[in-house]
Amino acid sequence: MSLSLAIVGRPNVGKSTLFNRLAGKKLAIVDRTSGVTRDRREAKGKLGDLDLTLIDTAGFEDYNDDSLEARMRKQTNQAVEQADVALFLVDARTGITPFDEYFANWLRRQEIPIILVANKCEGSINKYALSETLRLGLGEPIAISAEHGEGMGSLYDSLAPFIEDYTQLDGGDFEDDIKFGEILPDQMAESPLHMAIVGRPNVGKSTLANQIIGEERLLVGPEAGITRDAITVQWDYEGRPIRLIDTAGLRRKSKVTDKVESLSTSDTHRAIQFAQVVVLVLDANTMLEKQDLTIAREVIDEGRILVVAVNKWDSVKNRASSLKDLEYRLQTSLPQIRGVPVVILSALTGKGVQKLLPESFKYFDIWNQRIPTGQLNRWLEVMLERHPPPLVSGHRIRLRYMTQAKTRPPTFVVFSSRGNSLPEDYRRYLVNGIRESFELPGIPIRLLVRQGNNPYK
Repeated sequence: MSLSLAIVGRPNVGKSTLFNRLAGKKLAIVDRTSGVTRDRREAKGKLGDLDLTLIDTAGFEDYNDDSLEARMRKQTNQAVEQADVALFLVDARTGITPFDEYFANWLRRQEIPIILVANKCEGSINKYALSETLRLGLGEPIAISAEHGEGMGSLYDSLAPFIEDYTQLDGGDFEDDIKFGEILPDQMAESPLHMAIVGRPNVGKSTLANQIIGEERLLVGPEAGITRDAITVQWDYEGRPIRLIDTAGLRRKSKVTDKVESLSTSDTHRAIQFAQVVVLVLDANTMLEKQDLTIAREVIDEGRILVVAVNKWDSVKNRASSLKDLEYRLQTSLPQIRGVPVVILSALTGKGVQKLLPESFKYFDIWNQRIPTGQLNRWLEVMLERHPPPLVSGHRIRLRYMTQAKTRPPTFVVFSSRGNSLPEDYRRYLVNGIRESFELPGIPIRLLVRQGNNPYK
């Protein structure tokens, strides 16, 4: 177990910059715009030989209504409640503000050790600004520069006394554990399922994530574009570990002009790349718009498992017609992957959500399936007899041998005399045959053709 560290403070004091510094990688979006971070984000980090669980928080503001700012404050409250130590950041350049004083008074009422940190102290330190922090009643501040890595030794000294009784961390951050090579069957149950929830803005991604987890872990509301960072949450489902990644909504590239949204979009694409199962959330009232199909194709191109979650189903009037239309559009718009799993649900009420994880694990197991080489080649003989390859320049293309090179996604290699000339429609014939014969519905399948040196053999 590691020391849980909540990084708190008013907006734009450098919390996310320090979070990235201690995590050792750029996980949280950082921008000079105030209020970029909204959800609390967790990651494992190190400072010297100290193992830390980091919690990045939104800027603390004095709101107690139903506004977005009030919901962000609630997330900060929860972060402080679950942490072992709070790092209270202030900006040494601007000095102490009324918000800093208000936050300090609130922190003192919490049952948690507090370490005061004065950030942005690179170069010549404003001694007056540092002395000004004494009126917060939290002792001498630790002067650091999160951006440049200055003052980390002093921060280490302040944290070391709290971590004496803690043991070494096990594992790494979510992308560190992801290996897309082979995974043994007995390791499957122990390996976390990496699930990313993606979709257009305001389709209910965070609401669905909260419903799956069973708690209000992620910030939700009627405003579009609330989620900015890709937030990872870990828990167990029936004994199987899961790492759920909630992402920012994806709009058409031409509509993304804001820098922060551009960073959020990049974060979402990165989450898709490192996921195993990608849940594409659709609004039941506007299903499979062009942007939905663009996201779906990206998931398929990355070789990930695509699960379509149709949200807000309780608001649909003609359900039978809508479902039939969805199935038709999936078949015609995504012909390269047949049998995409579809889960009908309402994230708000929770109806149908219980079907999502069993369906995801079902296709995850298929995604990891390996077909014996002997069985593959017996199948290949039948396929060649049924429909031989076409002639190329008067010569028949010979397919001699096939094997499965890897799983995740299932990747097959066929050795041929004229592999480079094998038409695309015949490749689709083989892929569709593999899918049907070996029961690989809804899974991206890759077929590679390797050509011999002598085309006349």
